[in-house]
Amino acid sequence: MEYQNILFEIRNKIAFVTINRPDKLNALNGATLNELKDCFTAIKNNNEVNVTIITGAGEKAFVAGADISELNKLNTVAGKIFAENGQEVFNLIEKLGKPVIAAINGFALGGGCELALACHIRIANEKAKFGQPEVNLGIIPGYGGTQRLTRLINSGRAAEMILSGELIDASDALRIGLVNKIYSSEELMTKAVEMAEKISSKGQIAVQMALRAIVSCDDISEMEGQNLESSLFALCCGTEDFKEGTSAFLEKRKPNFKNL
Repeated sequence: MEYQNILFEIRNKIAFVTINRPDKLNALNGATLNELKDCFTAIKNNNEVNVTIITGAGEKAFVAGADISELNKLNTVAGKIFAENGQEVFNLIEKLGKPVIAAINGFALGGGCELALACHIRIANEKAKFGQPEVNLGIIPGYGGTQRLTRLINSGRAAEMILSGELIDASDALRIGLVNKIYSSEELMTKAVEMAEKISSKGQIAVQMALRAIVSCDDISEMEGQNLESSLFALCCGTEDFKEGTSAFLEKRKPNFKNL
């Protein structure tokens, strides 16, 4: 698929995905969502990709929301389809089976905030602003925001953001746990790559098993989660990477993981 609205490349086992509509503040229209779906499906099936970094083109926005010109045309039936389409794409990202880092370089509003929430790690520059301002348009978040935001930062804080529609800055986002770290605009992508390289250097079977256990927390009980964890731990113990990792530790050398 030839992309018109995103940039996509792979370097050193890291996939770079950039929403490329800077003149529209990288707003998510239907075509962009379809391209993201195709792109992340390719990433999921590519054994040469260990980690993905997603960001927005330009200096103003990660993703400033959905395309309002498309929203304006919705009715009840079309609205259901619209929301489910976005949820499908963001569920694909969350359950990709490989870590996804959001490098948030400006406005992350509405669908942009929801896209960041679907990623596993979020870092931001000091200019970033976050919000779920859908109530200002007479609607609610439709791409999973009511669910992911509530689970991430607690129901009271999520309710305040969603019901007021007010924006928060990067420092507040860090304080409430919405982002992991804040960097300068100049450092952001460098730090994202450093984080991706660090994760990519680990045994990828263990990374993927750990991510599977982490992502499952929203879907199953704690006891079921512990049962899953012990099963995944056991599977790791049967890998060559486990033998290499433990041997390297005992021999005081750097492990040479082969993802086997």
